[in-house]
This record gives sequence, C-alpha cells and structure tokens, in this order.
Amino acid sequence: MLFREAAAEVGLHFHHFNGATGEHWMPEIMGAGVALLDYDNDGDLDVYLVQGTALAPDGKLLFPPPPGWKPGNRLFRNLLTETGRLHFVDVTDQAGVGHVGYGMGVAVGDYDNDGHLDLYVTNFGHNVLYHNNGDGTFTDVTRQAGVDDARWSTSAAWLDYNGDGRLDLFVCNYVDFTVRGNKRCFAPTGDPDYCTPVAYRPVPSRLFRNLGDGRFEDVTESSGIASSYGPALGVICADFNGDGWVDIYVADDTAANRLWINQGNGTFKEAALESGVAFSADGLPKAGMGVTADDIDNDGRLCLLVTNLTREGVTLFREDSPGLFDDVTAQFRLSAPTFGYTGFGTQFFDYDNDGLLDLFIANGAVTIIDALRGSPYPYDQTSQLFHNEGAGRGFREVSNVAGPVFRLSEVSRGAAFGDLDNDGDVDIVVTNNNGPVRLLLNEIGSQRHWLEVRLEAKTVNRSGIGAQIGVFRPGERAIWRRVHTDGSYLSSHDLRVHFGLGDRPRIEAVVVHWPGGASEKWDRVKADQIITLRQGTGRPL
Repeated sequence: MLFREAAAEVGLHFHHFNGATGEHWMPEIMGAGVALLDYDNDGDLDVYLVQGTALAPDGKLLFPPPPGWKPGNRLFRNLLTETGRLHFVDVTDQAGVGHVGYGMGVAVGDYDNDGHLDLYVTNFGHNVLYHNNGDGTFTDVTRQAGVDDARWSTSAAWLDYNGDGRLDLFVCNYVDFTVRGNKRCFAPTGDPDYCTPVAYRPVPSRLFRNLGDGRFEDVTESSGIASSYGPALGVICADFNGDGWVDIYVADDTAANRLWINQGNGTFKEAALESGVAFSADGLPKAGMGVTADDIDNDGRLCLLVTNLTREGVTLFREDSPGLFDDVTAQFRLSAPTFGYTGFGTQFFDYDNDGLLDLFIANGAVTIIDALRGSPYPYDQTSQLFHNEGAGRGFREVSNVAGPVFRLSEVSRGAAFGDLDNDGDVDIVVTNNNGPVRLLLNEIGSQRHWLEVRLEAKTVNRSGIGAQIGVFRPGERAIWRRVHTDGSYLSSHDLRVHFGLGDRPRIEAVVVHWPGGASEKWDRVKADQIITLRQGTGRPL
C-alpha cells in the first residue's frame, strides 16, 4: 500500500456541502478547493478547506447539510511540531477565516513580505483576501486592498509578473451564470442535468498589480489580459519560453486554453496557439479543468498537463524548444487510462522518492455518466495514480496497488500536495464535492532518500515564489524544481520544494536561481532533511 486514507484519524473532520436543490445550478457541481500552508510558522503544514452554502432562497435542498456540519470555510492547525504526532484542531473561529459564501478556491502567498502567508479565497460571488497578522489571526482586507470580484471566480495564483519583488494576483473567472438566469439542460437520457459552460458567456479573468502599500491596482486592461478570455478553471505560472519572465497558463473549459507570454514591460501576449498548447493534437478544444507543469524526466524540458472530461482524457504537452510544445499524451501512455474519467485536481510529484515525477489525478464527473445506477448524485469516479517509468517509457497506472483509498468512488475536485507529517514524502489532501475530505498519507517514508527546501528571500518576494532550485549529485542529472503554490484545481500547495533522491543520498550542491537573475550555491547539504536556505547565505554564482 502506497497511500493510506487518514483524514478522520488525524482530526480532519470536514464535509463539503454544495446546497444542491435539484435545479442543477452550475456552481453546485464545481467546488471546492483546499490549501496547505504553514500559517503559524511552526514548521508543519496546516489545512484550509473551502466550503459551499445554500443558493436556494426557499431553503429546499436536495442534500441537506450533514450531521455536525459547520457553515463557512475551515482552518485546521497541525499539532505535529508541538506533540510529535500528526493531528489537527479546528481553529477557524479564533483565526477569523470562516467566510460563509459559495466557496470555490484558495491561493496562498505572502503579498506584503512580512513572513506570514496570506489567503485569497474565490467564490461564486464576492472574493476575500485574508491578511495574516502573525499572531494566529487573520484580517479581511479585501476592500482596502482592492482585489474583490463579484463574478464567479475559480482558481487564483500569486506571482511576481513585473519583477518588483512583490507578489501580484491572477484570478480566473468562469462564466456569467446567475441563479435568476439559470438554463435548463438535459442528459442524453432526457434526465435534467448540469449545463456545460457553452450555455453561458465566459467572463474575463483579472490581474491585480501589487502596489506595495497593501493596495492592488487592477491592470487587467493595461496588461492585455482582457484581450482574450474563456471559461477559466485552472491556472499555473511558470517561464514557458525561457526568457526569465514568468508567464501564465490558463485551462479553459470547452474553449481554447490560453498562454499569456510575459513581455517584460508589464504586458502579456496571448500565444497558446502558436506555442502548441491551446488545443490537443486533434485541434479541438477540450474541457480544461486542472493543470500542472514541471520537468518530469529531468531533461530540462517543461511538460504541461491539463485534465479534461470523460471521453477526452488528459492532454500532456512537452516542450520541444523554448516556448514550443507538442502533444505527447499517447507517447507517455496517458490517453487510454484517462479516457474514461473527468479529471480535476492534479500534480506531478515524486511519491516514491526515486527522482522522477509521478502523477495524481482527482476524478469526478460533472454531467450524468451512468443514470441507470439510481443514485441521486451519479457523478462519482475513482481517482488515479501513475508511476513515471523513466527513460521515455511514460507513465504506468498503479492505482490498483496504491491502497484502498483509490477504490473509493467519489466526486473529487481539489487536490493539494505537501509533506504533512514531515517524514520526507509527499501527501495529498483531496476534497470531494458534497462529500468528506480525504487525506492520502504517503507510506513510503524513509525507504528512499529525499530533501525538502524552503526559501527565505530578502530582495525578492519573501517566500521565493518563482525561484528555481537545483540539486546536483555525482554522476546524476541535476534535478530542477520551482517554488510555487499554484496549479491543480482551486487549490494551493506546500511552499517547500521536495526532491526525491533515490538510493544515493550524496548531494554535491544546491543552487537557487532567484527571481530577477541572481544565483547562489550551497555546498555540504545533507540529504533526508528539511532545510531553509536564506538569500545571501550561499556562495554567489
């Protein structure tokens, strides 16, 4: 068994409530997300879970709230550092982050560089920016910061797009659905069902520039982001063309995906089509939901994966040259095993610490796929785990040997990745629409060697988001990973960068390329530990 489901065991008692009415209002089927963050700086990961509510003004619900259900988002504090045991307690009320709304996603970043991670929560309706006060509490600063959006927002990402050392904010917006304007849609069987986004008009996403005084400026128009848009669900930020500036990739639902190439002057150019990442190889738009990007085989080339609908399968793009990608889904053996699933939360991560990035996909349908089952909510599917076979051999599905949790059929949505018990392997928190949260606790432990790196910056954003970290070992390819919390679907991840080192623990050096171009090198780093690298303490390169 590779993963053990342990949510209830460790105190993560949370059940998502979608307020379904039988009217098939679109927001009911889409949420919600989860964030892993060390909000109190005690060295372990806490968990923030986004909650739904009732949209029905008359209170008539298809699924009433479950027993013990608490309204609003919930923050669970990890007691690992204090007790030596993985256990969570609900600290929502004292922290002040229990926003009650129709929650969608959450993004984590230290926007004011004070060393404390802040939260941006997206909703079907008004969004919320929580400033971390550093004393275990948060303050809602949405209005004074100027980052609200009253439309239907989904995923969000923190990035420093202009290189000024402050984190800016990108917010995905979906479609112009309203309860009053709800349209009737039907399954092939004739049963009422949820509409696809083509029934509504998409609305533009937003880009907010950090002014450095606690306020943000809406630069959606002046940056060029408003010039092209679709029903945006997933977002990930990385340097997709190798020019040193962070770009923005957006997964659009039933429309062309978008790649915003940073021009280095405060503006972006949409270049997904010419870069080869707008459509899959058949030239058709798919139902882009979740997204992940990384160097999966340590050859210096970026791979980008988008999850899609049942009967579409995922799409895997591989970089051929800077800024140019090919669809290699079939070559990497992902077409057939993902064809029967609707994917949402996803990430490349090294679950077995062998140095190669594997793949997890949280699955759950959005339209009726088997109306004959008689279930009142027939959208459940099993999630999937794929092992990276290396040497160009692609991925092999290992869900059937990964543990009983992979036999659970649920309506899974968000997925966040991080080392919750600080034992050197990556765990997964998965949210279920109208269902319980799941903690997939990685059981690999110390079977292979590893390293986890946390950055602390001075001249760039405090957490080093956007930095590249390289681990150099004798006789091996260097492993490069970037610092980020974005990607997946509606979710946010461990800021610490995880490296699997296989059976060879020796490390020659760790190199950090900071945003802006400066680089440092640290020698004599030992494996099998969590380390903090502070800017200015390494040897300049």
